[in-house]
Amino acid sequence: MTDELRARPRAVKQSGHDAAASPALARIVDVLVRTIAPLALALAAGGGILAALGADPFAFYADVVVLGTQGNGLQQSLTAMAPLLLVALGLIVAFRAGLWNLGYGGGYVLAAAVVAGIAPDVCAALPYPAALLVLALTAVAVGAGLGLVPATLKAYRGTNEVITSLMMSFIAMSLANLLIRGVFKDPGISQPQTRVLDLGLMLPYIPGTRVHIGFAIALLLVIAAHFVLKKSALGLKIDVVGANPTAARHAGIDVRRVTVAVFVVSTALIALAAFVDMLGLWGYSRAEWNPGYGDKILPFVFLARLSPLGSIPLVGLYSVLATGGTIAAQRAGVSVDVLSVIVALVLFFMVAIEALGTRLNLGRSYLRRGLFSRRGSGGVENKGGEV
Repeated sequence: MTDELRARPRAVKQSGHDAAASPALARIVDVLVRTIAPLALALAAGGGILAALGADPFAFYADVVVLGTQGNGLQQSLTAMAPLLLVALGLIVAFRAGLWNLGYGGGYVLAAAVVAGIAPDVCAALPYPAALLVLALTAVAVGAGLGLVPATLKAYRGTNEVITSLMMSFIAMSLANLLIRGVFKDPGISQPQTRVLDLGLMLPYIPGTRVHIGFAIALLLVIAAHFVLKKSALGLKIDVVGANPTAARHAGIDVRRVTVAVFVVSTALIALAAFVDMLGLWGYSRAEWNPGYGDKILPFVFLARLSPLGSIPLVGLYSVLATGGTIAAQRAGVSVDVLSVIVALVLFFMVAIEALGTRLNLGRSYLRRGLFSRRGSGGVENKGGEV
């Protein structure tokens, strides 16, 4: 017995060393298999498509890198990152709580229409800093209002948020078109669009650059969200609710309140992206216009494993692809739609790797447990189909 007790510390020490090495190895495998592999395979498959279209894939990708990262191209890529980071953050917040907020398109488009529509009058009536604050809060209010409906139905009635968020998105897009064709229409232009905001009223540039401060705002919000989600009690509550609402309820967490708050914040962040984009880049909004940021950035959100900080380099990668790829496609003589094909290929290979990786236990799943299935809702639990 004595010898056994004496030998035990050595065994514990050795197992502790193995446990320390194992997570590090697991993280390396996770990054290689789940993050780098889908990107590499998508670029390779995209190169094959380019070759089939008669273009040189190596020259195309070289142009993408050069045009998206050097000189003015880098500043354009950083400018494009501003709304994308906020959209990605909005999706991350919702997905971490196990909520499928798919109303990102409508939230962005309606907020863009409202902000662009009232911006000239607000800027004329208020001092510049106050006008920016009012416009930002207006965008947040629009997004929060849109998110409140599916959030409340989910929390108190157990209604599937996929359906309700998509319905609210459709309503929001239709309302945006009505506003741009009606009260917000520029009477001096035949095409339905809002009045163009004067360049002097747009968001100021970061000193020494041609990148507007919206990029800095988005970056700071992403960093702040990382610490809230990783280091605070609220972040722990969100993760627990996302993993298992029933366990969260037994732990004393108000699941309904968390569900509503997370959904509202998620849509508000997406709407704030519209404020940054309208006052930082476009200056006006047109009817039937939708940049589709949510659809384009969705695969990269899961590649980042719902990590706010992890989303920064991946969103940057897409921004470089979008910025440099537009001109690269013209030089190669192919349609710019090839960029959307590459993004779709990333999603395709993610699905394939998810199936294979889950079977072989290679890396963490892209989807957290709570995103696979949530029994009931934040406050109502479904049993046998009843609510």
